[in-house]
Amino acid sequence: MTAPGGAVLAPEQHLDGDPMGVRSTLSRAWPLLAASMLSGLAGMPVAMASTPGSEASLAACAADAVTVLSPQSPTLAPSTPSTPTTPSTATSAASAATTSPQPVWLDARRLRWPGLVLGANEVVRWHHSASGALTLIDGRVSGSDRSLMLRTVDAAREPLNAEIASQSAYLGAGAELALAEGIAPATLQRGQSLIAVEDAQGRVLRWSVAQTARALDAIYASAEEEPSLGVSVTAKGSAYKLWAPTADRVELCAYPGPDAAASARLPMTRDERTGIWSVDAPGVRSATYYRYLVELFVPGVGRVRNLVTDPYSVSLSADSARSYVADLSEPRLQPRGWSASRIPDRVKTPTDMVVYELHVRDFSRDDRSVPAAQRGKYLAFTQTGSAGMRHLRALGEAGLTDVHLLPVFDLATVPERGCVVPHVPDGRKAASDSDAQQAAVMADADKDCFNWGYDPFHYSAPEGSFASDANDGAVRVRELRAMVMGLHAAGLRVGMDVVYNHTTASGQHPHSVLDRIVPGYYQRLDALGRVERSTCCDNTATEHRMMGKLLVDSVVLWAREYKMASFRFDLMGHQPRAVMERLQARLKRELGREVQLIGEGWNFGEVANGARFVQASQLSLNGTGIGTFSDRGRDAVRGGAAGDDAATSANRPGFIVPATAADAGNTSRREELLRQGDLLKLAMAGTLQRFELETADGRRVTGEHLPYGDQPAGYASVPAEVVNYVENHDNQTLFDALVLKLPRTTGADDRARTQAVALGLTALSQGIAYFHAGGELLRSKSMDRNSYDSGDWFNRLDWSGRDNGFGAGLPPARDSAQDYALLRPLLADPAIKPGPAQIDWTRRVFLDQLRLRASTPLFRLADPEEIRRRLVFHNTGPGQLPGVIVGRLDGAGRADAVFERVLYVVNASAEAAALTLPDEAGFAWRLHPVQRASRAADTRVRTESRVDGARGAFGVPARSVAVFVVERR
Repeated sequence: MTAPGGAVLAPEQHLDGDPMGVRSTLSRAWPLLAASMLSGLAGMPVAMASTPGSEASLAACAADAVTVLSPQSPTLAPSTPSTPTTPSTATSAASAATTSPQPVWLDARRLRWPGLVLGANEVVRWHHSASGALTLIDGRVSGSDRSLMLRTVDAAREPLNAEIASQSAYLGAGAELALAEGIAPATLQRGQSLIAVEDAQGRVLRWSVAQTARALDAIYASAEEEPSLGVSVTAKGSAYKLWAPTADRVELCAYPGPDAAASARLPMTRDERTGIWSVDAPGVRSATYYRYLVELFVPGVGRVRNLVTDPYSVSLSADSARSYVADLSEPRLQPRGWSASRIPDRVKTPTDMVVYELHVRDFSRDDRSVPAAQRGKYLAFTQTGSAGMRHLRALGEAGLTDVHLLPVFDLATVPERGCVVPHVPDGRKAASDSDAQQAAVMADADKDCFNWGYDPFHYSAPEGSFASDANDGAVRVRELRAMVMGLHAAGLRVGMDVVYNHTTASGQHPHSVLDRIVPGYYQRLDALGRVERSTCCDNTATEHRMMGKLLVDSVVLWAREYKMASFRFDLMGHQPRAVMERLQARLKRELGREVQLIGEGWNFGEVANGARFVQASQLSLNGTGIGTFSDRGRDAVRGGAAGDDAATSANRPGFIVPATAADAGNTSRREELLRQGDLLKLAMAGTLQRFELETADGRRVTGEHLPYGDQPAGYASVPAEVVNYVENHDNQTLFDALVLKLPRTTGADDRARTQAVALGLTALSQGIAYFHAGGELLRSKSMDRNSYDSGDWFNRLDWSGRDNGFGAGLPPARDSAQDYALLRPLLADPAIKPGPAQIDWTRRVFLDQLRLRASTPLFRLADPEEIRRRLVFHNTGPGQLPGVIVGRLDGAGRADAVFERVLYVVNASAEAAALTLPDEAGFAWRLHPVQRASRAADTRVRTESRVDGARGAFGVPARSVAVFVVERR
């Protein structure tokens, strides 16, 4: 825009663009648009309020999601500067504005404008309008209720406290500014504000909105202590509390039913100390529904009235249209027997956990032993005689302790009514390497019934698509609890996958809840004011008080009200360690029991290396007892790294891929195999910082000095801080990865044996053991490496063991089109696809591996000192036999050890392994009772393993895991 006289006025309010030009369904950018653009935004209901005359009516409770009461002045709309024709000083500052950082409030009174250097006679003013009337006229700000000059702060004389300085370091240097003493900041954070650099004549040289989250945290710090946000059911009716400190007006809309017209519109009262709005509604009873009308100024849009659900919703009507009024302790929300259902008492320490990651819909969608109406639903877990429940019971009896459910909180992208089941051509109509299947799946992907669930909408309400009636808020609560009861009855604890690191959308999008109540607060912004999206989607700022509180309150609710025994945090490294420790302490304090917390501690994105706070990441969580998934062991087993494309994956074999004749003389392959062996030994020792081992080059090092890229391989102080796994829902399944990495001539039996070796490595490792559902069934997703929205077809599970899913067609082109030339011949090769015999063999071997882990606590040691004292590795150093790991555990002096000694041999090679271990000579070694029993699944281990205790000689067949013991008398 150009002001009179030619000065260019270039605001720093930016559209949330997509610089890469591509976004997934979950990560589309939904910008804050000017009011004139709102009505054209697809899928977003918007109304323009012409007059305020109907304010007292109930009509607003049935209005569109957004009603623009008065649009922001067009002079403040985002724009690109035109070619300047005026004085260079003003032009230079203004032209840089569209790519310059925004000012950021560091606390209630102090602000930093990164990169800003004030010229002579230039000042910074804060302009404010309660009604949103700010505009630029003749190069000056007009329409303000109040304009304040910000004083310049000498940072050396007025240093920030250490915490704020650390949190704001990512901003870099800039102008340090502050409110003058005696000015109350609270009222200035409501309504419309802009901050402008002005010359001596008051002409605007540069302007911007400011990022206000930390100011709100400082001003309304006491809101964090509020115990009852959301709805509370009382003897007289119900009460409501909503944190909306920047709102000018909040009202409650009450509805007697999920689709009924509003019955009441009640004004809410603001508490100035906390920014919380509240109302008691004696006439609004349990089992009804509600929404909020929130009037506030939204930068880039104007003054709006948002009709929005409650961030603290405990249940909802279909498609999350209305929040549900309920006290979760009410008997009508409890299935029969709920109060008596107990979490199975089988985990005394986190290292006892053996976890099975499972998707609710995958579990039963294709299980014909489940009634048709319950397939893909919570209630399928109540069918005790179904194939799926029989399978889970067998796993539990063998040693599985926990079922971890992929997200069951309210999701944004799965239609809860009228979802579509694609018509996918089967093998009679489309070949195993055809692209017809994926085309059919993806044609309906946006409206089908499947998604992994990493698209959070309401964090504390159950997902409705898994319920028999999504439109009844009580049903999803009862049925989720019934599912938990079903798993408890099978002897299994229940955990859930939670996703507090991002939201599905932000800004004024209908799937945005938080940002439509407190704009700019809950999302993490970059210096330009754009929402960070390093997680795939719209990142949340869990470092802000009320987003951190929402996380803690929500997890505590799930643990208390649904008897969740453990939680897996998606991209936990994007959350502060302090928040996770606060959650950990509160769970123990309020529930009186341990609730295990594990998560992805990856270190990346805008928060990497502690750029904004101390993260809940692998290296930073040391000493907390919170577990993180280990990529060290995973990558050593599989080879390569997560997210490799097919061609890269094929060229990066892991430890379990035997060296071939073609590898003879290939020193790099041998060195990589030995490096992987070192990493695996450390992984089997709990990835401990201070565990010492001899490496392949003959050095003796502790885990913290064994390299893994640019990080230490050993990062845990206690074994509970590491989660061992070789596959989960992400990336290719293990079977599919091995299709790429094993020689194509590898027979089906040897493919199964290789898979079993990988599962055995996890089963025998110190730490928490984590398995992906179907890994024991050679599960394939037909080479799909990102099946988050690939429908039932590519994510199916067959508990009957007849079909592992391989050869179901080319995977979706979205992520795999560039790999089709490599994948086609593999998918078309019938020799690769396993038959029922190989699937059943792998399943039974896995059951034996669970029995091995459960047979002695020596595989589940909780004390790192015990691991250092009791675990010794043989076959180490330069002279070792590659592809073979040998570990011995000493049970001496431990009454519950069951065995005096335990020795495992993991032989991943294609040849039998023979070893003589002098330190183990003179003991009465024999094969473990599980593996020598007549019912043992691996008959090759039972019949071909050899042991000579007198000499300490052991022999193990190719591609096998064998455990030997010295039994107590």
